[in-house]
Formats: sequence, C-alpha cells, structure tokens
Amino acid sequence: MKKFAAACFAAWLCLALCACAGKNDKPAPERAAVESGERQFAAPAEGDLIAIFDTSLGEVRAVLYPDAAPMAVENFAGLARTGYYDGTVIWRSEYGFAVQGGDATGTGTGGSTIFSNNPYPLEASADLRHYAGALCAAFASGGEAEGGNSQFYFVTALPGSVDKAMQDELAANGYTESQIAAYAAAGGLPYLDNTDTVFGQVYAGMEVVDAMACVQTDAAEDGSDTFRPAEEAAITINSVTVTAWPGPQADGEAAGGETGGEANEG
Repeated sequence: MKKFAAACFAAWLCLALCACAGKNDKPAPERAAVESGERQFAAPAEGDLIAIFDTSLGEVRAVLYPDAAPMAVENFAGLARTGYYDGTVIWRSEYGFAVQGGDATGTGTGGSTIFSNNPYPLEASADLRHYAGALCAAFASGGEAEGGNSQFYFVTALPGSVDKAMQDELAANGYTESQIAAYAAAGGLPYLDNTDTVFGQVYAGMEVVDAMACVQTDAAEDGSDTFRPAEEAAITINSVTVTAWPGPQADGEAAGGETGGEANEG
C-alpha cells in the first residue's frame, strides 16, 4: 500500500505543479453527475445529519456520516454549534487536490477539539472514500498532537485524476468495482483513504468548493506555489450550521433548487 500511495502522490504532484505553478487562471472543472451505488453519491435521506457552510463564495451543503466516523462528526458538529468556525478562513487552496480550513488561527498550525482539546483517532472506513467532494478531517501526525482536531478539508480532485493505472492499483489493493468506477468518474485522492478520516460528502454547492480551489494563491521566494490565498480573507466561512436534513423541497429551496442531481456530483 505504501508503494501505491507514493506513486499516486507523485502523479498528483506533477499534475498540481503543471496546473498551478505561476498561474492565477485556474479553470473551474466541469463535473458530470456520477451514477454510483456508493453511499457518498446518494441524496440525503430523512434523519440524515447535514452541515451547511455559509461562505464568502456561496453556500456548501454536505451530508455527515456519524455511523462511520462518530468522533469526527461529534467533534465537528460540537465545534460548529459553539460558533468555533464562524469567521475563520480557508487557509489552503490546492487546485486539483483540496481546500482546507477549520483552524481558528488561520495558519494551519492550530486546531481544537471538544474532547478537552485532545486529538481523536483515525476513523478510516472501507465504505467512505476520498472522492471529489468528500469532507474530511485533517489528521496531524507526530508528537502528542497526533490525530484529528478542528481542521477539515474538501477534496477538489479533478475528473479523470484517477487514471487506468491507478484504477488497476486500486483493484490490486482490494477496492470494489463500484468504488473504482466511482473514483474513475468523480476523481479523487485514493492514497489518503487510510490516512485521513472521511466524515461527509458535498451534495449541493460543489461549484462553490471548486471556486475555493481557483482563488489566486501566493508564490514562495523560489516561485513555487504556497497554496495560501493571496488575500487573507479570500475565502471566509461565515458560519457552519449542523442540522437534520429538512427534506427535498425545503432543502432545494434553501440551496437554490440544486438538490437531487447535484447529490451525485463528486
């Protein structure tokens, strides 16, 4: 599995450097609806817990999976209900990879939990994968702080990013045909499946998430991309509301009529 992860990371790094280095004109990807039986591509159902992100670029809605990632969801929901995420920024914007926030310091070096600020363990589920649109808990490694905290990210991998060679590697590593097909259609970051926790999936507002990945980012002294938005508050999270799914009609009206079909977008 380590060999697979290294090969995939190298492929992504090449893509990221080609797509982003020295550029501010990152094109928003065109994402077709994904027909899949995987739970991440199903519309929310009655009783499902959802998170509504009110951001400076628009609204994003994600369904949460407390059955598969109980501590990640409990921590995220608990922090959201205290207003922890209100006014925070997306501090990392990597085109074709992910956008990350959830750190009240805005630096990516901080974080908190509802568990007396203690980190919680990895909750990797074979039923949840890092498809485009996945909502994930960033997992810090090394030292006493190893584990999950308040930081999260949305996967913004491009359609077609999981090519035939990577699909063959997934098959060799025990992924199901349905999971491989979903990765092929939506794109994603399969090498993170056993590294970070997937605890949700965007079902409305993926175009807003993609817009987050397309903001202008700063360059380092050597000309490489820092992946940090050039404007400090370019992507601000005004608030995060965690609630029960209100049903298709109410949810569709609140989200601008974008439920249903977009639930199958990665």
